[in-house]
Amino acid sequence: MGEEAKRYAVVTGANKGIGYGICKKLALNGVVVVLTARNEKRGLDAVERLKEFGLSDLLVFHQLDVTDPPSVASLTQFIKTRFGRLDILVNNAGVPGGIVNGENVLRRKRGEISDWNIIVRQNYELAEECVEVNFFGAERVTEALLPLLQLSTSPRIVNVSSRIGVLKNIPNEWARGVFGDIEKLTNKKLHVVLREFLKDYKEGSLESKNWPPVLSGYTMSKTALNSYTRMLAKKFPRFRINCLCPDFVKTDINHNVGFLTIDEGAECPARLALLPDNGPSGLFFLREEVLSFV
Repeated sequence: MGEEAKRYAVVTGANKGIGYGICKKLALNGVVVVLTARNEKRGLDAVERLKEFGLSDLLVFHQLDVTDPPSVASLTQFIKTRFGRLDILVNNAGVPGGIVNGENVLRRKRGEISDWNIIVRQNYELAEECVEVNFFGAERVTEALLPLLQLSTSPRIVNVSSRIGVLKNIPNEWARGVFGDIEKLTNKKLHVVLREFLKDYKEGSLESKNWPPVLSGYTMSKTALNSYTRMLAKKFPRFRINCLCPDFVKTDINHNVGFLTIDEGAECPARLALLPDNGPSGLFFLREEVLSFV
């Protein structure tokens, strides 16, 4: 396979869980994958594990902390020097924005409890980290790699989101309006809403200012990511840019009580990463189904 025929991908947060599964599926499809993780040892171990599938030539590790601009710059320089372009970016790195109680996740599955505040204990610090990783981190990596994606003949961006990230889950009318007005949306406007949310959270006015009462940081970060996906798809019509909810996958985030395996959870993001040039863009998927952003 010549250099031109090869495809190059970056997957963030990929040393375990869905990110790991996406790396495996892409490499099995002949894509050269840069597996990234914050922790170098865990990332290198993940690459070693994947080599057991005979994927040695298609996997390379690079350290990446999506919240750290020098780390993002280092990855960008590596891809530029090593490959000269990028074809696929999968923004998968994410945190839950709270402390997950595994036993209560199971109880919710059995229909015994429905209160998410019992399932995921949240506080301001965890919400701030959640917004920083899930939205600002994905945006930081995307903006840094856009010039290299523009050099591709078939650029793809896949944002791993959540079905919680829909506009109806944000009671704040002003924020809903900004996030929903894709024609006028800008990075700056997204930032203003998220900074306002964090300021109100810090001041203890989540409820009085009409922000999401449960999974607050997670809901805001994923809704912002979905709006960012739509904005980018509009801005770059040649790209195929989509977001998805991987559904309830057995991962460390939910103490492995999901009903899908890692391989099943990785199917949709891998499919979106490998879309044909006439494939959809600017959409929100749950496996094969298209979800509403509203």
